[in-house]
Amino acid sequence: MQRLLVTLFVVCFVMNLAAQNINAPKIGVTLSGGGAKGLAHIGILKAIDSAGIRVNYITGTSMGSIMGALYACGYSADTIEKIARSIDWELLLTNSSSLRSLTMEEKDEYNKYAVELPWVNHGFRFPSGVLESEELWLKFSELFFPVYKIKDFSKLPKGFRCIAADVSTGEAVVLQKGELVYAVRSSMAIPSVFTAVNYENRKLIDGGVVRNFPVTDAKKMGADFIIGSNVAQGLLPPEKIKNVFQILLQVAFFREDADSKLERQLCDIYVPHKLTDYTMGSFGSSDEIIDEGVKRGRELYPTLKHLADSLRAKYPTAYKDPGNIVKKEDSVYITAYEIRGLKQTQEDFFIHRAQFELNKYYTPSLLSEHIRKAFGTRYYQKIIYSLQPFPDGSAKIIFEVEENPLSFAKLGLIYNSFLGVSLVGNFTTRNTLLPYSRSFLTANIGENMRLKGEHTQFVGPLKNLSASLKSQIEQLNINSYSDFRKDGLYKQFYFTVDLSTQISVKRKMALGLGTRFETFAYKPGLPSKFELRGSNNFFNSYGFFKFNTLNSNIYPKTGFRIDFEAGAVYNQHPDLQFYMNGNLIGNQDSLGFSFNNYTRTKLNAEHYVKLSRKYVLLTQFQAGMNLNYAQSILNDFNVGGMNSVYRNQVTFAGLNEGTVNTSSVASLQLGLRYQMFPNLFLTAKANAGAYNFVSSNNRLQFSNASLLSGYSLSLGYNFLLGPLEVTAMYCDQSKQILPYINLGIPF
Repeated sequence: MQRLLVTLFVVCFVMNLAAQNINAPKIGVTLSGGGAKGLAHIGILKAIDSAGIRVNYITGTSMGSIMGALYACGYSADTIEKIARSIDWELLLTNSSSLRSLTMEEKDEYNKYAVELPWVNHGFRFPSGVLESEELWLKFSELFFPVYKIKDFSKLPKGFRCIAADVSTGEAVVLQKGELVYAVRSSMAIPSVFTAVNYENRKLIDGGVVRNFPVTDAKKMGADFIIGSNVAQGLLPPEKIKNVFQILLQVAFFREDADSKLERQLCDIYVPHKLTDYTMGSFGSSDEIIDEGVKRGRELYPTLKHLADSLRAKYPTAYKDPGNIVKKEDSVYITAYEIRGLKQTQEDFFIHRAQFELNKYYTPSLLSEHIRKAFGTRYYQKIIYSLQPFPDGSAKIIFEVEENPLSFAKLGLIYNSFLGVSLVGNFTTRNTLLPYSRSFLTANIGENMRLKGEHTQFVGPLKNLSASLKSQIEQLNINSYSDFRKDGLYKQFYFTVDLSTQISVKRKMALGLGTRFETFAYKPGLPSKFELRGSNNFFNSYGFFKFNTLNSNIYPKTGFRIDFEAGAVYNQHPDLQFYMNGNLIGNQDSLGFSFNNYTRTKLNAEHYVKLSRKYVLLTQFQAGMNLNYAQSILNDFNVGGMNSVYRNQVTFAGLNEGTVNTSSVASLQLGLRYQMFPNLFLTAKANAGAYNFVSSNNRLQFSNASLLSGYSLSLGYNFLLGPLEVTAMYCDQSKQILPYINLGIPF
């Protein structure tokens, strides 16, 4: 009888607890949109985790949908913070891809021009100004990969919904099923900033224009108690409305502001954020915004802790940690694929360039790498994917592809203290002469006229073998120097035709062989003590090695770049006259010049190391040698200048271009770059070099070399036309402080 009574008591107790836990309130969290300011939500999620509150449902819009989706997938707030602090927001929120994604043949021309106009339907189309952001798509695919099998968002570890807007009707669209990556990208597609997303037969944009703070949706999911975090500042006060753009923005958010006021009233704990020092686009201050959110979370923590303790006391099992609700996937076995959207390129080209194979396991980062291999050909504007699971545990990958137009016109404006001002135009077309080819023509119109053309043909299964035919013609005005002082000016006419072949390896290395024909013509512009007039032409056969892992052509933060060339110059045909103080030198043999065959090498190696978010260490080594060479300035290396702008140049902080002419030179440069603001940089450089260290019998004699040392301090701003740098530099040998200005990427 006693045992029966104990059993009945236990059963009644358990049933009572179960009844209590069934009625336990469901906790919902709502995160508003707000662009960069939405990173402050992380601090609130950290406070929720620290307090021990178990969240059942989460809703969000725009940036709130990104933070909310990560939290719903099972990422802890601490992990989300680490992700946010490590992300290169500058790369994700542009139409650019990392330079490492591109093939070796494409790296030099990438992001070189201020304007690129695609040729579409028999005419040039002006850029839309909106971002596709390939890298953002790939980052989302990697982050949400662990739950790729879950197509119903209510079955995520925490039930999730996000809000987008139908661009054709203006209606709010609640996204609760399908592909999580597409849903989140739709919710953050800010009009006129990001492209709209085709999703579930609708064209969707940022939900912030209709419902920026979706508390109602958390209620509809079943939340009884809602914690709302809102970073939106609402409508601007009258004194801050000072231009047409702000008026239009104010009008656009009338509806959203009225909706948010109603939504705020549904929150049980409402958390506003004071982020008046930041804007939606303040991603350059992401760390500071996260810190502000963490500070706000600490202020809120006592309230959240009291809530958690109360719930746990009343509903002891309902708020116990449920453990790992969903098995997270770290790789997928892919047995089938489908490619959608191909029109100008073939399926086998896409698969070969992506180097994608079936019946293999892929991690999310590996899938991104394969997609970048195809994207790096520049045939594609966007490549995204989704995974459809099969019953046997494998999956089918579906590639959604949007191709680039085959032809582009490109424009840029360049100013350089050496070259002057120039308008640069480029026309690039692909597959025009033959399939899998690229042809372009570039013209530099300004104080120094330059014209360059190139055709490259890709061959082989992986299209990593190429043959190139290049030609360049230019006329440059080059100062001549004597003892580091200007003593004249000469006009140099240069023409070359170059045929080469190369093999590229893993988008970061290339090696090959080539032969070029070169011809020079010289004419004095201003008289100098020693002058030459006439021409010379010759052949140069060479081998080369290139290595490039820089993350960007403009202000790179990490990576190596190596350019090495070694070859032989032969079949020279000089037709030259030399003058001293305006008088023709009749006996040219007395000059000791020789136009025999000779060998030459040139090396440029750069290394960039990111020391912190704001500091980058720069290292550069350059060298050039002509062996068995005795031709004075005819094919010398020209030392000086902050940017490489013409052949045979070895840059050197402290000297103008061509200040030193030599047959042998080596220099080492160290620099430190500080990012003062998102697009404002301060760079200090110091370099040392030696020249004339190769004797007439080709022996290295550094003891007889002449030494150089110089320094520079540059203020740089990266904007629409390209990087603008204003530099002050000094050389110990010239004893001069010189100014230097450069705008854009040189021709």
